[in-house]
Amino acid sequence: MNSMERVVMALNHQEPDRIPVYPLIAGVSRNLIGANCREWSTDADTCVKGLLKAREEFDLDCIVTLIDLSLECTAWGQELIYPEHEAAHPNYQNQVIGDEDEYDKIQYVDFHTCERMMMHIDVCKKLVEAAKGEYPVIAFVFGPLGILSMLRNQEEMYVDCIEQPEVVYDTAGRITQVLKEYCHEIMQTGVQGIMFDTLFSSGSIMSKDMWDELEGDWVQELAEQVHAEGGLVMIHNCGSKIYFDAQINRMHPEGISFLYPPDDCADFIECKEKYGDKTTLIGAVAPTTVTVGTEEALEAECKANIDAMAKGGGFMLASGCELISTDAFPNAKKMVEIAKTYGAYQK
Repeated sequence: MNSMERVVMALNHQEPDRIPVYPLIAGVSRNLIGANCREWSTDADTCVKGLLKAREEFDLDCIVTLIDLSLECTAWGQELIYPEHEAAHPNYQNQVIGDEDEYDKIQYVDFHTCERMMMHIDVCKKLVEAAKGEYPVIAFVFGPLGILSMLRNQEEMYVDCIEQPEVVYDTAGRITQVLKEYCHEIMQTGVQGIMFDTLFSSGSIMSKDMWDELEGDWVQELAEQVHAEGGLVMIHNCGSKIYFDAQINRMHPEGISFLYPPDDCADFIECKEKYGDKTTLIGAVAPTTVTVGTEEALEAECKANIDAMAKGGGFMLASGCELISTDAFPNAKKMVEIAKTYGAYQK
């Protein structure tokens, strides 16, 4: 059974030969090919080379094209800083939306003029060609509120969400119209689906009602478009108390990548009981365990996740968020080994 067949069965809530597995190795894959952060995140060939090397080195069951969370905001002119050893981020001293009266700066833009978004599309094309249908390629796109937080200081944007929610809502809507065109072109590359990062849909940032009011309509539009084009919709949210119910209601995702149990579940066992028939559960090994935990601690956490969520299919073992250090490599390999052995289904 190849990785594509294995993942498809898991997404269909069937038991394949074993659980699919992918420790989320994205930007850190640059270390496997001797590239720096800027090279890896701005040059399509370098990025693809790193991601393919990671899949080969660790025997991953899929590739998720997480480059960094500052990719899309450059379409609206956001200046970025490229540190040597970490992901690009906005220049927080020079953000596009400098105060509460400047949201109207964010209007429709042609994403084709954005080098980084076009680079991501090129990455998707090259990965699909390399995959030859043997494993899924899932594109990664930041949600509209997340992009807005790259253009406006996150703390100040949160105040604006309270004081002028209609302005934030309308601006997120304008961003969404650009994202819809972007997602359409991503789907044309042949990727199997798109994973949306819904950063704000968790109790660690804002209330469920506020998230639904400010971003719910817009992520629903994005999800409906991807589904209409025959793609899988997935969600990534590594915040605590993630809102599974609200997001499932809006996006009907085939899978949710998460780190903590949802807000209405005490643990992963209850998560499986409540949501295991509604979406595929992807996670939820702590990146800290993979990076600095002992082999024994990693094994215990992986086995606990498998015991709680693997029965009946609908589960993929993954790190709950991106691994950002080469220190994680030994345990990432161990994690894949555990999926192949302890995660094998008994036929």
